[in-house]
Amino acid sequence: MMTHAIIFAPIGQASRAEQIVTRLANAIMTGLLQAHEQLPNEAELAKMLGVSHITVREALNTLRAKELIYTSRGRHGGSFICDNIESRAHNYHPLNLLSSDYLLDLGEMHCAILAHSAQLAAKRMSQSEQLTFSSFIDDFQQATSAESRAQADMRCLLFLSASSQSARLANSELTLQTEWASFIALLYGDDSLHQQCVQHYREIMEAISQQCTETAAKAVSDLILFLAEQLVDCKLNTNASMSGRMS
Repeated sequence: MMTHAIIFAPIGQASRAEQIVTRLANAIMTGLLQAHEQLPNEAELAKMLGVSHITVREALNTLRAKELIYTSRGRHGGSFICDNIESRAHNYHPLNLLSSDYLLDLGEMHCAILAHSAQLAAKRMSQSEQLTFSSFIDDFQQATSAESRAQADMRCLLFLSASSQSARLANSELTLQTEWASFIALLYGDDSLHQQCVQHYREIMEAISQQCTETAAKAVSDLILFLAEQLVDCKLNTNASMSGRMS
């Protein structure tokens, strides 16, 4: 599953254990990793994430301490996602420790990569690739759950960046998706927002089919900035909701 491929993509160099904790905690809190789902074992995680066994063990210990995962022993043992994490949602909510400026900056960085990808894709995408991209948009429109919509959205954006035929742009998009995907699933439970995003994708597809490079760039920028603004609103609403409960 593409979502899991991104969640478990190799980790960068700095603060590796903390990066693993943040990535997995985000995926757990947004539902991309579901209650009682089993994580890969330590050896597999170390290989997938490109880190040492010690780093993986440190990260898993932290996640256990946060009560986001639990470990069972025995023949069918391993590390599993905890259930009933709603009571800890405010402490570990993916948006809780991020500023609005950070989210908007993330969106702007995403725009820069995808806008140029869309410009190149408008010139380079073959007819068969256009049909594939259109089918991915159809899949996105037909998705009904927040997770399936997030997965379909990621598939569209990764295909768009790959269609630029620039390995650097595609790799940059993959790197950004490790952070972006964990947040975006928070939004796609909203049917109205989902339909607005479908319309944005239709506009991107139309621009690419007409080889209108600037229009394609603007259409994808409009989509990403729209989502970034929605993330800021989600953060503010979450904080307001938690403040109301504590007052």
